[in-house]
Amino acid sequence: MPELSEILRAARAETAKVIIGQGDVIDRCLIVIFTGHHALIEGVPGVAKTLLARTLARVLGVEFSRIQFTPDLMPADIVGTNVFNLQRNEFTLVRGPVFTSFLLADEINRAPAKTQSALLQAMQERLVTIDRETHALPPDFTVFATQNPIEYEGTYPLPEAQKDRFMLKIAMNPPGREDEQTLARRTLGREAPEAVLAGGEVRPVIAPGQLPALREQLLTVTVRDELIGYAVDVTRATRQHESVLVGAGPRALQALLLAARAAAALAGRDFVTPDDIKAMAAPVLAHRLILRPEFEIEGLGIDEVIQNILQQVAVPR
Repeated sequence: MPELSEILRAARAETAKVIIGQGDVIDRCLIVIFTGHHALIEGVPGVAKTLLARTLARVLGVEFSRIQFTPDLMPADIVGTNVFNLQRNEFTLVRGPVFTSFLLADEINRAPAKTQSALLQAMQERLVTIDRETHALPPDFTVFATQNPIEYEGTYPLPEAQKDRFMLKIAMNPPGREDEQTLARRTLGREAPEAVLAGGEVRPVIAPGQLPALREQLLTVTVRDELIGYAVDVTRATRQHESVLVGAGPRALQALLLAARAAAALAGRDFVTPDDIKAMAAPVLAHRLILRPEFEIEGLGIDEVIQNILQQVAVPR
C-alpha cells in the first residue's frame, strides 16, 4: 500500500508539470488507469485533453496511440486488417492503432455507430477479432475517449451500451484565472507544456510492465460491508427516482466501488470512507442516467439529480 500511494502521488506530480490547473481531472484519470477501466473525457477544444493522455502515457511508461474519429472512419481503420503479401503469397496482419496500451479516441462521437462499436470488444474483453481470428491486447489497454460538449451537428451519440463501458465521465473545464495566467506565462518561455513533455523533463514513475502488479495492491484497501450496502443503495436509488427514466445498472455499482477504493489509495488511505463514494458518484453515474423528458424540459440536470439521491440515501456511520 505505501508503494502504491507513493507512485500515485509521483504520477500526479509528474503529470502536473505539463497539465496546469487540472488536479481533479488528473486524479480521476489515475483512478481509471489503476482500476483497469476506461474514461470518457468531455471538454471544449483547447483544454489539453490530448496532451493529458500523452503525458499520462509518458509518466506510466506505456505506449500511446491516437485516433481522430471522423464520419468516414471505418472499423478496419481502428482494429486493422489482413493484407495480401505478393512476395510471400500469403495474408499478413496489419495491426491498427488499437494495438497499444493507452489509446486516445479523439472526438469519438464524430464517427458512425458501426465504427464506435469496433471498440466495444476491445474495451470490455481486451480482445480484437479480425477475419474470425482473435488477438489479445496489452493487459494495461486503456481508452481515453473525448467529446466536444458544444458541437453536436454531424455527430453520432454514443449508444448506451458503449457509454456504460466507460468507468468515469470526466468534465475537463478551462483552468482558473491564476492557473491560466501561469499557462500564458510559461507559453512565452521555454517551459511551455508541450516543450516540457518533448524535452524529457517528465520522467516515468514506474517501469514498463509494472502497472498490472500495482493494480493488485488495491485489493489491500478495505471496504466495509456497510459501505458496500451504501453503494448498492445509491445505485438502486437511481432506478427509483421520479425524474429518472433509465437508472444505473450493476456495472455502475461495480465502477462506483472500484473508483472509491482507488480514490482512497490516492488519498493515502487503506480504507474507504462514505466521502469516497460520494465523490465518485457523479463521475460514475452521470453518463449512465437518462432523465424523463418532462423533467429535462423544466431544466433539471443529471448532476442535480445525483446530489438529490445522495441526500436521500442514509450514510452509514
